[in-house]
Amino acid sequence: MTDTRMRQGRAALAFSFLVQGVAFALLVTRIPAVQERYGISDALLPAFLAAVPALAGVGSVVTERVVRRVAPSLVLRWAQPVVLLALLAVGIGQGMSQIALALAVFGLAVGALDASMNMLGVSLQRAYGRSIMLGFHAAYSLGGIAGASLAWLGAHGGWALGVSYAPVVGVVLPLALAGSRWYVDAATGPVGEAGGTASGRGVAFAVLLPFCLVMSFAYIGDSTVSNWSAKYLQDVLGSSEQTATVPYNVYMVMTLLGRTLGDLGVRRFGAAAVVRAGAVLAAAGFALVAGAPGAAAGMAGFTLLGLGLCVLVPQTFAAAGRIGFEKGGPAGSDAAVARLNVFNYVGFLVGSPLVGVIGDAWSYRGAMLVPMVLVLVTVGYARSFGGTGGRYGDGHERARAADVGRDGHRL
Repeated sequence: MTDTRMRQGRAALAFSFLVQGVAFALLVTRIPAVQERYGISDALLPAFLAAVPALAGVGSVVTERVVRRVAPSLVLRWAQPVVLLALLAVGIGQGMSQIALALAVFGLAVGALDASMNMLGVSLQRAYGRSIMLGFHAAYSLGGIAGASLAWLGAHGGWALGVSYAPVVGVVLPLALAGSRWYVDAATGPVGEAGGTASGRGVAFAVLLPFCLVMSFAYIGDSTVSNWSAKYLQDVLGSSEQTATVPYNVYMVMTLLGRTLGDLGVRRFGAAAVVRAGAVLAAAGFALVAGAPGAAAGMAGFTLLGLGLCVLVPQTFAAAGRIGFEKGGPAGSDAAVARLNVFNYVGFLVGSPLVGVIGDAWSYRGAMLVPMVLVLVTVGYARSFGGTGGRYGDGHERARAADVGRDGHRL
């Protein structure tokens, strides 16, 4: 029964990650259509785009407080439908005030969703006693590929946003709600009463600082690829418009592949070694992109970036959650994950403007060296991730964590 419930919880959470990948990709890949539908000017668009991650950071901070009283699974169960309904509202709204409200709700709910998903992922990994976090993020990557593919179909067919979004929301929302009853919490009391131990201590920011920096650097790298790869290939490396669309797709596929296999690497070599290797691969990818003589070499660089960057974020959540648990039990783990999640959005907000400013002031080749240096800094922090062979804690801690399967509760 214990193993069955943990497997059910793992599958349900993986599906939640996948759904979130679909939803986010459907939004960000149709930004031009959103802009056209609502008549958002080029000058105003950056403000709308920046508002989403900024409000997501607020949602993550609020979630840290909420899970002191309710279980993370309860937050996740209701945040995900809100994200999907907000996405639908983006597609069917009529005026500027409606799109502003829809994006605001989307941002706040995404912050709560990201924080609670990773809280549950960290607690399940602790219960399993081995690395499984990369698998959850692989599901997110798969969802992103599916969402981008659906968005391409909608754009290619000239479908209205509402027509593109409504069938997806109509299918995945009830499935997500049905799956949410199988979420497994680390809480020892009934779901809805407490998200952790009331006596759990907070984690000092100084302890989390290395992980916050790694998270920011990883998302600066990721946002560089998502926002600049097509422009870089076309304007700097002289590719065709069609070829310029390839690097991001390759990057996403490599991200999926790296995360699918990454847990095996953590179990075999340890988290620190995997983080170190990922950072070196990512830096090599940026170096190759910066020095690429043509489009083929540039695409090879973006391929390396996908394999390297993909391991950093899941392992950062896992390491911060482990340290939070050591300091304050399940409540300490949840607090650490929520605080760390804010730096996801910090990196996203900083990355794209940073490359743009340096590219305009100097060169876009030179701009690619900045995220290269930042991910190289991650190599120096790799020792903070600890762990060898994928083991998490001693037998006593693993036995305590396994109580999730016996005493955890489903929604």
